[in-house]
Parts: sequence; structure tokens; C-alpha cells
Amino acid sequence: MTAVLTPESVAPASVPPAPQRRRGRKRADRRAATVSAWIAVVVFGGFALLPVYWLLATSLTPGSEVFSYPPKLFPANPTFEAYAELANNPALFGYLRNSILVSVITAVLSVIVSAYMGYAFSKFRYRGRRSLMYFVLASQMFPQALLLITLYAVFAAYGLLNTYTALVLSFTTFTLPLCVWMLKGFFDTIPDELIEAARVDGASRMRIIHSIVMPLAAPGLVAAGLFAFVRGWNDFIFALTLAGPDKQTLPPGLVNTFIGEASTAWPELMAASLVVSLPVAIAFIALQRFLVGGLTAGAVKG
Repeated sequence: MTAVLTPESVAPASVPPAPQRRRGRKRADRRAATVSAWIAVVVFGGFALLPVYWLLATSLTPGSEVFSYPPKLFPANPTFEAYAELANNPALFGYLRNSILVSVITAVLSVIVSAYMGYAFSKFRYRGRRSLMYFVLASQMFPQALLLITLYAVFAAYGLLNTYTALVLSFTTFTLPLCVWMLKGFFDTIPDELIEAARVDGASRMRIIHSIVMPLAAPGLVAAGLFAFVRGWNDFIFALTLAGPDKQTLPPGLVNTFIGEASTAWPELMAASLVVSLPVAIAFIALQRFLVGGLTAGAVKG
């Protein structure tokens, strides 16, 4: 008796079952996604780190070879003369002291003021609250240089020019809006029931803020403080205009020291720029966990 073979009863040996083919496609798709992600990381990482490398390479290049053609990716005769020049320049240490003082005070003042403002916007309900919130945010829309003449006239009228106070007030003014909104979003994630429970237990409003809310908002406070510190550290135009030579911070101090009318000391300027960037980079690396938590806390309200 002869068996009857049908197409359903005969499967080609070279074709794997459908589930196995699907698993193979999934593995190929995962490998392709991984390779694409690594390519993107390398491309964007190289784009971001190339200026930093060029700073380092120029700082190690002798002044006579800076403008050599064709440009070289690696210095032919690396030297540390530019860094030695920085160590022998006492004016730079004065600019560094001014930057640290102004940036730290700006960060502390911004965190204190924005914490109370952000808490009031988040947990209090009163007439005009939303309008006031958007008014604070709208102040970020104006170019900071647009207000420079007005601030200069006000500080001159009150005798505050060439003082640390003028720098701290101007820096804090422009860091507050973002810090307030950042902390407001963080305070929104703190349950109102927790505050009500503390109030039922007899805690005063200030006790609730300082003993319960602020410890829970520590990542947001760190993120706001770091933002304000970087704002004060990197500012150029206000520090150049509102402060004299003895109160200037590092950005205008480096320009006045190494950039002249006839020539520019590029190796020294690049070395100084690299050195003054290290404190901010170290702060970001040390506090990145708090920074990411503070920036993303208000993204999703629990």
C-alpha cells in the first residue's frame, strides 16, 4: 500500500520552524540596535569631547607652533610651560578667589530663596498664584544683556559697583526663575498627606518645611545649587561690567590677562581654561546622582 504524501506532511529540511525564525530575527534586531546605539554614543561623545581635547593639545603646544600648517592633532614637542606660567601668575589666584566666593554665595542664596518660593507655589493655594508663577518664568525670556544697563545704573546709584554684592545680586536674579520651577516640580512629588499628618501631630509650618520637606527635597536643592554655582562661575559680561579689576572673576580675568590688542597667548589661555573647568566638572561628577534626581523628580507626579 502506497502512502499518500501531502504538502502539509512534508516540511523542507532547510527551513527552520516559525518560532525559531522569529527568535533569530529578534536577536538580529537587538544586535543592530546595540551597534546603532554604540555608534551614536561614539559620534556624539567625540563631538562633545573634541573641544576638550583641543584645549589640552593647544595648552601643551609651544607658542611658536600653535599656528603651524597643516594643523597637528598631537603636539610635536609637548611642553608644560603654559601651566608653569599659570602657577607664576598671582593675579589668577585673585580671580579664582573671587569666582569661588561669588559662586558659592550665589548658590546658597539662590537655593534659600527658590526653596521657599517653590514650596509656596507648590503647596499653597491663593489668588493670582498661577499668574505669579508664569510671571517668574517669563523673566527668563528676556536677554540678560538687555538688563545690563539698567542694573549698572541702579548699582551705580546705590554705590554697589565694583563690589561682590553687585555680582551676587545680578547672578541670583537670573538663576532664581529656573531654580524656583525646578524645586516647585520637586515639591509637587511630596504627598500632601505627609504634610497634613505632621500638622495633625502639632508641628508648626516652619518645622514642617525645615524638618520634613527640605530633607526629602535634598536632591532638588543640590541640583538647584549646582545650577546657580555654574551660572556664577561661568558668567562673563556681568563680571566684566559690574566689577573692577580687583573684584573680577575668572572669565573676564583670563581675557584681560592673556588676550591683548596685538597678540594672544593661546597656550596659556587654553591651559587656564582647562584648569578652571575642572572644579565644575568634578562637581558634576560627584553630584550627578543628585543632579539627575533633582531634574527628573517633577517629570512625573506621583
